[in-house]
Parts: sequence; C-alpha cells; structure tokens
Amino acid sequence: MRTPIPPIRREARMKYMPLKPEDGKKAIELVREALPIFRAGEPIIHPDHVDVPVFYMNFGIDRIHYDGKAKIPRPKGAPPHGSTLVNSQEAREVIERVLQEARVLDAAEFREPEDCWVVPVAWKSFIIFHVRVSREGEELIPDYGLTEEVRRYGTI
Repeated sequence: MRTPIPPIRREARMKYMPLKPEDGKKAIELVREALPIFRAGEPIIHPDHVDVPVFYMNFGIDRIHYDGKAKIPRPKGAPPHGSTLVNSQEAREVIERVLQEARVLDAAEFREPEDCWVVPVAWKSFIIFHVRVSREGEELIPDYGLTEEVRRYGTI
C-alpha cells in the first residue's frame, strides 16, 4: 500500500482582515518613537558596495547603502556603486549623523506576504531604509537575516 504524499502549500492562506488606516498611523508613530534609539553598526563591505546596518536593541532593522566616495548614504533601490575602500569608522560615524537627521515619512505600505507595515525613513530627499512593523502597529519586526549576518561576523 502506498503512503500518501503530504500536500504542498502553494500560497499563504490568510483569513481576510481589513487594513485600517489607524493601524498604519500607529506603525508610523511607533517608528517615530524608535528612531532616536536606532544606531549604526559596523559597515558590511561587499565586493561592489558598502552597507551599514541599522540596529534597534541589538537587532538589525535594515541596511543603509553607503557611498564611500561622496561619504553619504545612497537612496534605497539605487544600484550599488563606489569604492569599497572605505574607512569603517568614518562610515559608521557618517551614518550615526545621518540617523540624527533622519525623519519618518508620514505614510506606510503593507506587505501581505510578511503581514506587516513597512514605514520609510528618509534623509534629505532620499529614502534610506525601511522599518517593518506588525499589522497592529505595535511591534517592530527585525530583519532576522541581517541580524544573523552581523552576528556571524561578530559586529554586534
């Protein structure tokens, strides 16, 4: 007798729950409260670019792309370019200053597969990173992949 093969779930089956503007607003306010506590981590140097992780309570939140030539962050989504020959301490200090000047934008998008709000953070005219927040707008959601990557290299 043949053993039945377990089915493969093709898509997430989520019960419909309407998205409420007040929950998006709560997510934005939560990120505003957390922003002063965010800090820059040790730069991660890739073959073609440099990322500086942003931390909240020793958890990675997102990466800021760093332009080592101009010594400023690059906007989210910009293709990586620039020298990877950077002074790590200088890059971290630049991003620390940028975080002090950063502001939370007054809008959020919703990512259904992750079931979370995504709140953009800007510096000058650039969106430089995103913060994920629970559907209810009550908890920050770390970037676990980034957190693990940084812990592997011992830079937390």
